[in-house]
Amino acid sequence: MKDPYAALRIPEFKYFIIARFCIIIALQVQRVAVGYQIYDITGDVFALGLMGLAEAIPSIGVSLVAGHITDMFPRKRIVMYALFVLTFCSILLWGISINMTQTLQDYGVTAIYGVIFLSGIARGFLGPAIFAFMPQLLPHKDLFQNAVSWNSTTWQTASVVGPAVGGLVYGLTSVQTTYALDFGLMIFALMVTLLIKPKPLPIHSEKYTLWESLTLGIKFIFGNSIILSAISLDLFAVLFGGAVALLPAFAKDILKCGPEGLGILQAAPAIGSVGLALALTYFPMKKAAGLKLLIAVAGFGLCMIGFAVSEFFWLSFAILLLSGLFDSVSVIVRSTLLHTFTPEHMKGRVSAVNNVFIGSSNEIGAFESGLAARLMGLVPSVIFGGSMTLLVVGFMAVKAKVLRKLDL
Repeated sequence: MKDPYAALRIPEFKYFIIARFCIIIALQVQRVAVGYQIYDITGDVFALGLMGLAEAIPSIGVSLVAGHITDMFPRKRIVMYALFVLTFCSILLWGISINMTQTLQDYGVTAIYGVIFLSGIARGFLGPAIFAFMPQLLPHKDLFQNAVSWNSTTWQTASVVGPAVGGLVYGLTSVQTTYALDFGLMIFALMVTLLIKPKPLPIHSEKYTLWESLTLGIKFIFGNSIILSAISLDLFAVLFGGAVALLPAFAKDILKCGPEGLGILQAAPAIGSVGLALALTYFPMKKAAGLKLLIAVAGFGLCMIGFAVSEFFWLSFAILLLSGLFDSVSVIVRSTLLHTFTPEHMKGRVSAVNNVFIGSSNEIGAFESGLAARLMGLVPSVIFGGSMTLLVVGFMAVKAKVLRKLDL
């Protein structure tokens, strides 16, 4: 067995992981606070969907430009600028919550949506920059899969801690304290990122026009059938399986567990993901990775259907935990493929396109879930989403033979 801690023995990669851990916790804390606050104010599931749309529109809108800039300018600098904007958004949300009564009278929840819109722009730049910056911290490509596993484990662990902490702080103190915690974590992440030295851009000889550079990531992904199949499968699974976006409604109206319970439910998928990601760090997935990916996405769809019909808190928690375990397979396979096949000088642009497909599909999936819940009802909409995920898996299993036979 190769050293499972090989990537973590590199000091700058360790700093990167610590900063990423804090960033994700901060964003998850913020998401719990914003989601419960908006639903508490409006009582409308569609408002939760609009929250996802407010973040997705700017993130998609800047993606191609963000990918181009990531491959043209030092990646650490872009990470720092994006973190500054996200920190500013934390301050704005805190200020809005301090003057909530007056803000609601003047702007309704539009002010909150405005801040989420601004944070969506920052995240549109942060995603490609972090994706492209991480490999520059590794001395050789043999560490890619180990680094991807630790990166995924960090993301999932923070996704466990973040919602749980956010829900507890919100429930036991106030929304203002929750946003203050969000701000403090962002500041700490900025300080740790400063410990990483700037890295020069990868050298490449190709010359592109601006339009060619902007569209290079799209051409690369659509020209690689394995990556395109894996991304497409994940895209539709996330798009239709967006039950997590409706958790505030389930927590308040069906499971009746309050913000504390909401935090625990939102942490459940990440708990399952952490367990599997840690296992894959010790036992990397090699054989039949494509077939395992198809089975995992099908399992995710079944979990969404099971969650929809559950009326018991701990059963719902267990189903969401299992869904996270299945989702982790998809995340690690896709990330490993992207890091392995993408040339260094194109990673920003390819990651930007991946963010359009996957990252923003979380928010668009949240909008789809909110709209479906408004039209069909809360529980039927989640059953519908899970069923559509199963149909997509069946279609991909028949059509994407290259994915079905994939080994890593």
